[in-house]
Amino acid sequence: MEHDAVVSARGHENVTAEHASTLEVTSDDFLTPAGDCILGVEADTVPADFDDEFVAACRSADATITATLEAAGHRVVVEGSGHPELSFENDRSHVLRTSDYVDDRTVMVGADAAAGDVDRDLVAALADGAELTFSLTVEST
Repeated sequence: MEHDAVVSARGHENVTAEHASTLEVTSDDFLTPAGDCILGVEADTVPADFDDEFVAACRSADATITATLEAAGHRVVVEGSGHPELSFENDRSHVLRTSDYVDDRTVMVGADAAAGDVDRDLVAALADGAELTFSLTVEST
């Protein structure tokens, strides 16, 4: 069974996408240069907003989660896994992690890419303030 969640956000002049192990989309309306994992700001949806069915599907240890980031004609797909401890309680940020670390911001573990792996054309578009669509799809058995 498949479940989807779609988040609208936008880029910011301080998007550098250099982090080696995480990728983040936040509802904050600002970004400092230190936020090198953040690709989008002003997200209109946060993990705490996701419906119960989506969250339950993501909590399956067998779940495959796919994140798609699209902006200005550029598209990046990141695949990872669900985890039984995912809480989806955070009211600010979505974090994709290459590790298996889980906190209330984590929406994916075992990601096959982090911010530093994202196509540089997409990063440049986001640094120019492009609109970002961040979609999560979960398939659980």
